[in-house]
Amino acid sequence: MNQLAALAKYSAKEVRGAREASSSEHLVPVKAPKEAAMKDTPPVSNTRKRKSRTNAVHAGTRRSQYGEVSEAIFLTQGFVYDTAEDAEARFLDAGREEFIYARYGNPTVAMFEDRIAALEGTEDAFACASGMAAVNGAMMAILKAGDHVVAARALFGSCLYILDDVLRRFGVEVTLIDGTDIDAWAAAIRPDTRVAFFETISNPTLEVIDIAAVADLAHAVGALVVVDNVFATPTYSRAMELGADVIVYSTTKHIDGQGRCLGGVICGTRDFVRGVAEPYMKHTGGSMSPFTAWVMLKGLEHLDLRVRAQTGTATQIATALEGHPKLSRVIYPHLPSHPQYDVALRQMDEGGTMVAFDLTGGKDAAYRFLNALDIIIISNNLGDAKSIATPPATTTHQRLPDDQKAALGITPGLIRLSCGLEDSGDLIADILDALDAA
Repeated sequence: MNQLAALAKYSAKEVRGAREASSSEHLVPVKAPKEAAMKDTPPVSNTRKRKSRTNAVHAGTRRSQYGEVSEAIFLTQGFVYDTAEDAEARFLDAGREEFIYARYGNPTVAMFEDRIAALEGTEDAFACASGMAAVNGAMMAILKAGDHVVAARALFGSCLYILDDVLRRFGVEVTLIDGTDIDAWAAAIRPDTRVAFFETISNPTLEVIDIAAVADLAHAVGALVVVDNVFATPTYSRAMELGADVIVYSTTKHIDGQGRCLGGVICGTRDFVRGVAEPYMKHTGGSMSPFTAWVMLKGLEHLDLRVRAQTGTATQIATALEGHPKLSRVIYPHLPSHPQYDVALRQMDEGGTMVAFDLTGGKDAAYRFLNALDIIIISNNLGDAKSIATPPATTTHQRLPDDQKAALGITPGLIRLSCGLEDSGDLIADILDALDAA
């Protein structure tokens, strides 16, 4: 069955039904006998459900005949068949534990896919070469010429490029709106809308989109809700529970958490992941490498601990900075001053690892501030163990026209701060000293 035929098999309603039937706490496989390792059928699942932190360490584990403790890296391009007949059978219908070629699947990658799906509460996941490969793959696998997409305008620059340039060139109509305005969603969504797309917390101004409200509007016309959930992280995510059909991550960020590898993942129902996303991704070369998957598996083991520590620091920094005379605003989802504070409280137990603030002196003041930092580094990544400051107007979003930057609140003085694992007191002192120099 080809990709479009697979997509035509089910509606957004059917996708939601399958999603709702899946458990939000996946089952962890018990240890399989050595002789059964890596066979066609995955290891038998334990009957007792486990919590997210346990799943982050154990879910999806596959052990070889050697019984290794740390997950094995199957650093191979291809796989050997015992006979010509076995090769033919596998190409005709490979099982979940049967592999053909690394672009199609790999045991290490499969472990990561199962583990992130367990954390996210989805039936399945497909691991991608980067976060943008995941965004592009999720959208391109669904859409065709003549389809309509409604998307929030507050997006990462590369996401805007896919929507505003790539999809339009392929005949997809795209409507960009203020994602925080539910009336704007209601006005933009039409009977022929196929996808509603947004970042659950926007980059870099931390707007919080009401997932449930948008999902209700999209599902009423049979559209799929695709969300980029990077800033919310799997630790605080409720996207699937609130109505998202497809959840995308750049695993480069919090999941790796140490600035080592590019990666991405598409999470959703098994029908969507294997019937729609996988055919597109494996034939266009967007799959994750086995080594990267192993790095991401290691990152997942302590993701919850890292994100909660970083969030505690972010909360302290946002609170310390609010009202500072050199700042016109401090943006943090769990500050009462945040425009979507009530939505943020409903959707997330905590406010996340990111803070944004605006220096009143504009670009010059922002640069003096950045250049005066001692501990916090200047870079464009986020979710790292190291705290990172970014001036979006001149880096990640610098290609946007000035009027679009103004509409999105990306001013010359805006700083996006990704809070790391350093001592919170040291970071606050570093920021206050740099503000004095600004």
